[in-house]
Formats: sequence, C-alpha cells, structure tokens
Amino acid sequence: MRGMRARWWLLVLAVTPVAACHAPDPQAVLEVTDVEAYWAVDPPSAETRYIAPAARLHVRNKGPVDLRSVQATATFRRKGEAQTWGSDWQQISTTIKPLAPGQTALVLLKSDARYSSPVEPEAMFTHQMFKDARVEIFLRVGSSAWSKFADADVARRIGSREIEQSAALAPSPSPPPSPSPSPSPRRR
Repeated sequence: MRGMRARWWLLVLAVTPVAACHAPDPQAVLEVTDVEAYWAVDPPSAETRYIAPAARLHVRNKGPVDLRSVQATATFRRKGEAQTWGSDWQQISTTIKPLAPGQTALVLLKSDARYSSPVEPEAMFTHQMFKDARVEIFLRVGSSAWSKFADADVARRIGSREIEQSAALAPSPSPPPSPSPSPSPRRR
C-alpha cells in the first residue's frame, strides 16, 4: 500500500510540470480587431524619402487569466512575389505588464523593408517600379506555436485611417490670447 502511494505521488509530480508548462492556444485566448494596413513615412535622409508598409490592430485577451507573454509578428510581401520582403516583431505583454482578461492592446507593426525616392511619399505610388504589398499577422502566447490571425492588402494611403479621422474630429487650435493693451501713462 505504501509503495503504491509513493508511485502515485511520483506520477502526480511528474505530470504537474508538464501541465503547468502547457502553452494556451492563441486562437482560444486572443482576438484581433480593427486590422488596418497602410504606408508609413520614415524620416528622410538628405533628399531621399522613405515609405514602409505598416499594420495597426487591436489584440484583446478574451481568456479568463492574465497573459504574461504575448507576441506579434508581421510578414510583408510585395504582390506577385513569394519571398518575404520585410517583417516586424512586437512584445505585446510581459510578466511585469500582463494583458489582463478583457484588456485590449494597440499593436503597430512596420516593415524593415521600404521604398526610397527623391519624390514626395505620395508620388511613390505612381512610380513604374512600385509594387503593392500584403501583410500577414501572427500571434503567440508564451511558447505556443505562431498562429495566423489576419492578412490584409496594404492600402495605397499614407498613414492610418484612425489617425486621419481623429485629426479631422479634433477641434482646431484656438488662437493665442491677444496681448493685453499696454498700460496708458497716468495723468497727474
């Protein structure tokens, strides 16, 4: 009886670490919304201007527990080409700053590959060598496998629609207050 009880405890101890290390299925605990792909303007260098494809999305923890390690990656490809053109990776949550149940995080992913030209960024879209791009977005939780959550065409637009709309709705800055009139000299 005593030997059987000892074997049972050994079995429990052997199985416990495996269960504790099990990574959740990203599709079961995460939700992606508001995916938007567009072109971002990078800082110029002398007369050269740059644009890079970017993606913006919201990631929500739809599970019941804090998620301490959520990561996102994006793969950018030019249309008509099979190989990866550029990519990005972001740490969404950490042990210090977990993604709580119901919490949503804004994620911005921008390709490390970009177009360059001496023309204004918007003019690059009409160049004969310009190719549209597409993005695929993957997430993982802890040590889980990467799971594809979204893909989208990169719109021929500079900047996010959400930022564009926010700017349009923002009140125009009020004029600075006019200086008070200078005091008049006193009469005696």
